[in-house]
Order: sequence, then structure tokens, then C-alpha cells
Amino acid sequence: MIKVNVEEIVERKKTLERAKAELKQHFIGIDKIIDDLLDYIQIWYLMPEILKRPVIVNLWGMTGVGKTDLIRKLVKALNYQDRFAEIELSNIDATNWKSSVASVLEDNELHDGKPGIVLFDEIQRFNTLNERGEPLPQTKFMDFWELLSDGKLSKKTRDDLDQYLNSYMYRKKENKRKKERGEEVTEDNPMLGIWDAQQMKRLLGLEQPVYELADLPEEEMIELILNAKVKKVIYEPVDHAQTLIIISGNLDEAFQMAGHTSEADIDADIFHAFTTKITVVDVKDALTRKFRPEQVARFGNIHLIYTSLRRIDFEQLIAREIERIADDTRARFGIRVQVDENVHHLIYRNGVFPVQGVRPVFSSIIDILETNLTSFIYTCLVEGYKTIAITYDEKAQTIVAKLGKKTLTIPYVGRIDKIRQSNQADAVANISVHEAGHAVVYMALLGMAPLQLKCKVASSYAGGFTFPHEIHQTKRSLLNTIKIYLAGGLAEELVFGSLEASVGRENDRQRATMYALDYLRKYGFDENYQAHYALDADAYRIDNSQNDHHVEKMVARLVAETKALLHEQKELLRGLAIELSLKGSLEAHEMVDIAKRYGLNILQRPEGYLYIAEYDQQLKAEF
Repeated sequence: MIKVNVEEIVERKKTLERAKAELKQHFIGIDKIIDDLLDYIQIWYLMPEILKRPVIVNLWGMTGVGKTDLIRKLVKALNYQDRFAEIELSNIDATNWKSSVASVLEDNELHDGKPGIVLFDEIQRFNTLNERGEPLPQTKFMDFWELLSDGKLSKKTRDDLDQYLNSYMYRKKENKRKKERGEEVTEDNPMLGIWDAQQMKRLLGLEQPVYELADLPEEEMIELILNAKVKKVIYEPVDHAQTLIIISGNLDEAFQMAGHTSEADIDADIFHAFTTKITVVDVKDALTRKFRPEQVARFGNIHLIYTSLRRIDFEQLIAREIERIADDTRARFGIRVQVDENVHHLIYRNGVFPVQGVRPVFSSIIDILETNLTSFIYTCLVEGYKTIAITYDEKAQTIVAKLGKKTLTIPYVGRIDKIRQSNQADAVANISVHEAGHAVVYMALLGMAPLQLKCKVASSYAGGFTFPHEIHQTKRSLLNTIKIYLAGGLAEELVFGSLEASVGRENDRQRATMYALDYLRKYGFDENYQAHYALDADAYRIDNSQNDHHVEKMVARLVAETKALLHEQKELLRGLAIELSLKGSLEAHEMVDIAKRYGLNILQRPEGYLYIAEYDQQLKAEF
């Protein structure tokens, strides 16, 4: 029967609650993750003695959302720094000479069956399947799967102890021979010494401090070894039931928007809405592309999924960091710093890449604020000013600081703003028409505005995008999607003439053709072709087969229908394009208003809205 120390459990519970509050104070936008994490580890922290297998918690998300940092801060809050190991298992790291998890844990003094925390970070690099789903040859860290399975890991105690015993017995015999020959011998029963004491403490799992073991005569240690070998306890695997195992990784297969790492123009709330729909099922499906089914099962069912940060989260992060800088400046130099909203907006525009998380924001705060603040502080110290009020003049493109009655200015253009401003007017007009074409057909066919429309983006070449909602795929929606993709290039032809249409349609036509091939080859939506024609690895290869001629005719027909639709909405197309070229960006509510002015009534749907037919209503309707 396990003895329960109620007072100790109560104190641990208080520590857990303090840790939760500290973590929420430090991190922005992940309160739900923190709540869930501490709920799941509660049994491990409060009563580890009752566990029969380790608690396994998985953290999944895109880069920069704070997965690793959260665990490090948790370890510190729980005062577990001396019982913590951070391990990266990789198939491509040839520099790591360790070959097993057990050996790494031994080095960190965690291979003793006592409570500890182990973080396996960047686990996606330890994939056991290649991109084609074929097993990869692996020889290192294979005991990782044993650890996840039942929490037990073997140890190489037998060989190490036998080597020590053999060395001891050889020395005893050698001393005996020397005595018989009348030669000088080494000490028969020396003290163990620090090095050997450390080894014996680890191999036998002894409780005594190393300095006490170091004073033991060697014969007593030999007796301890022999007793341990008789009891056979030293040959049993180490039970890691009291080890908290955290697995962390980036799963691009689940977070499909993770590829937009350089995108600074898509609204953070749009990315957030898409990531909120990722479920445990999506995570497990992504894992099956990297690991074998039996390995995926060993990850367990505790999967905490990070969403990307919202716009308000980034804004709070920027405000908090600016407040921290102001507090530090006052504490160190006695100077009060005020930073207005213009600087906040400048940092957001140039520092927020939603898919990259918080790291670029910190970098931009240093670049925009801290670097320039240094010169303002210097002037204050030299001339005796005690206040600094900082703003950003958008028109003059300068950072303005008022030091008492004195005003200093520093010319500054945000690094991303500079790229946006470099886009030429003619290129912007071309892109505006192209994106307006996508948007007009989207609105006319789906009855709602896209989430966001852009024509001035942060890239070295002018470009744009029309960000859609999630669309449930059906026969009708596939045809509509093809038309929406075709509409950009066709809108350019309608407004500028066919000879001036740009090559910006290339990717659109590729996507439209892929959907057309799926329509016929995969889904059998054409009654003349009911077999599945996408069984080989290259499902989108075009050849001279009969069904490919039919695809060509199908796309040509949809081009004609899209042209007719754009012609019907020609005034809306031109009006939307002009508005977009002037502003560089349009939100959904603005597109709704513009469409209404041209006689098209559409709806504004929120981020995360699923466009789907009214199946439930149709099912329950009377025949």
C-alpha cells in the first residue's frame, strides 16, 4: 500500500497553480494550451508513485508558437531543472555519437526510475518513412519506441560490473603472486575513490552520496556488487513510469499553411481560423506519413494542437515588449519613454509573418525601436532630459522623438514597407485586375466575398492573392473552383486585351487543370468515364488518352462560361480593380459594399466558415 503525504500533495498542487499563472503571464495566445498541459500532467506531478506507465503529452504546431520555450519555462516553474533532459532525435544528425535514448538519459542522470521530465523536440526529423511511404533504415535510438510502449528501458549494467569485478580479481591475484616473489605490492583494499564511486552509484542505483561511497573500502563495494548480482535486480530494465515524456514537433502535413513562411500580408486572423479546424485526426493522419502505424499508436492520444496567433495576440505582444523596454529604460536611466500607436502599427506591418510566430516580431522591435531609442537616450543623458515621446510620421517616413522641448527625427522606412512601396503603378494595376477577376467570379458563383484581397504584397516582384474560405468539394464546387482559378487571366484579357494579358496565370491554369483531372479521373463526375484513372503515382500526367481530350474540351467550355460571367460583371470588375489598386488591400466587408454598388448582393462570411450545401435540410425535407 502506497503511503500518501497529503500535505506534500497540497503543496504540489499550489506549485502547479502558481506555474500555470506564471506561464500565462509570460506567453500570449496559448492560455488553452497551458490549461490543458497542466491538467494532463497533474497526476504525474501530484502522485507519480501510482503511475504504471509514463505520461506522454504531444505538442504540435508551426514554428515560433512557443512549444519548446513553454516546456523550458514549465520545468523551471516546477523546480525540475536537475531532473530534465532535452533530446533531439534525428535521422540526419551524424554528429551525435549516442546511439540510444537510455545512454542519453544516463548521461543526464535520469535513468534511475525516479520522477523526471524528458522533452523529445523536433520529432518530425526522426521520421521512419520516406516521402513515398517506404521504411527508412534505422539503427540509432530505436529504444525510443520501447520507452513510449511500456516505459521500460534496458541498461548495460552486466558488462560494466563484470569488467569491474574482473579488474578487481586480476589485481588481487597479481598482488598474491608479487607477495610470493617477495615484491612490493599495491594496496590490497584501497578506498573506492570519486570516479569509481560515481560509476557504482549509477550502475547499482545506490542512494548514498558519492562522497560517502568514495570512502568505502573496495572489498565492501565488491560485496555490494555480488549481492546485487544474486538478487538480479541490476539486470531488470529501468522503469520510467514516473517520467513525464513531452514530444514536440512541426507537422507541415497537418498545418498546410506552414509553407507560407514569407507571407506578411495575409491577415493573421485568417491563418488562425484555419488552424483552429485542425484536429487530432488530422495530426494522426500527418503522423502516418512519417511513422509506421504501430509507432503512431505509441504517441498516445494526448495531442495539444497550437493554433497560429491572432492579430490581437501579435498586437498584445508588441505592446508588452514596448512596455518592457519603457520600464527597463526608466529603471536604468530614470528616463520615461512613451511610444504611440503609429510605432505599434509600424512594427506590426514590418514584423508580423503569421506563420513564423513571434521571432520576427522581436527582431523588428529591436530594429525599429530599440536601436533608435539608444541615440535618444544618449541625448537625454548628455543634455539632461527626462522624457522621450516617440511617434512615426507616415508621410515623412521618419521616427520622431520629443525630448522635453527638443525634437529629434530619424529617417526610417520599414524593411517590408520598402518592398511594398517599390511595386510599380502599372504592375499594381495589372495585378489588381487579375485579383479582381478571381474575386468577382468568386462572389458571383458563391454569393459571398473572399476573406481578403491584396495587390501590393511584400515581395521583390509585385503580386497579389485572393484568400478563399474553406470549400466542401462537390461536383458543383469543383466546377466553380476551376472557373475562379481561370478568372484572373481572363479578366486581364477583358480589360487590357488578349495581347497584354500577363503570364501571371500560369499557376492558376495548373490548379484549374488539376481540378479538372480530379473531376474526371478521380471522382467519376463525368458519366462517360466511370473508372478510376488516377491509380499511378503521377495522377496529373497528361497524355493523349481519350479522357484527356475530354478534359481539354471541359476546360475550354468553362473558359467560355467564365468569360461570359466576367462580361456580365464588367463594371464591377473595373470598379473593384480600381479600388484595390488604390488601397492595395480590401477586406470582406469592403468588397460587400463595392459589389452592392454595382448591383450584386453578397454576404460576408467569417474566417473558418465552411461553404457547403444544405445537406441536413435536404435530408429532412419531404419527398
